[in-house]
Amino acid sequence: MDKALKKILADFTKNEGNIISLLQNIQDAFGYIPEDAVYCFSKELDIPASRFFGIATFYAQFHLSPRGKNIVTTCCGTACHVKGSERLLNGLKTELNLPEGEHTTSDREITIEKVNCVGACSIAPVVIINKKVHGKISADKLMKEIRLLRKQ
Repeated sequence: MDKALKKILADFTKNEGNIISLLQNIQDAFGYIPEDAVYCFSKELDIPASRFFGIATFYAQFHLSPRGKNIVTTCCGTACHVKGSERLLNGLKTELNLPEGEHTTSDREITIEKVNCVGACSIAPVVIINKKVHGKISADKLMKEIRLLRKQ
């Protein structure tokens, strides 16, 4: 981790980056933003850690905990909600044996996300699996896709 952080810091100072670009580089290196990295850069750059955390928690692109290899995003906007997205999400949590409050499987294979809207209301309910949009998806089709992911 130290080697990666030193390289990120060198790039940051050389290119006169900003906190957002620094956080993006940290996330690119580790898949998420580890607390240790934030405190390291806070000390090195004399910037309060709260500033890093404030930015990281404001933007949805940043993640403060490890994520799975596969990302499953369920739209829960109005059209998707009406078409049963919450049932899909609950079924998904059950299928993956996710404890309450957890979003990533213990083997870090799958992370589930709930979003307010993906802008594809005409094909509700919508689930995005690794950036591939699945519209008008049923619980059976979703579980089939999840089982395929787990086999890979």
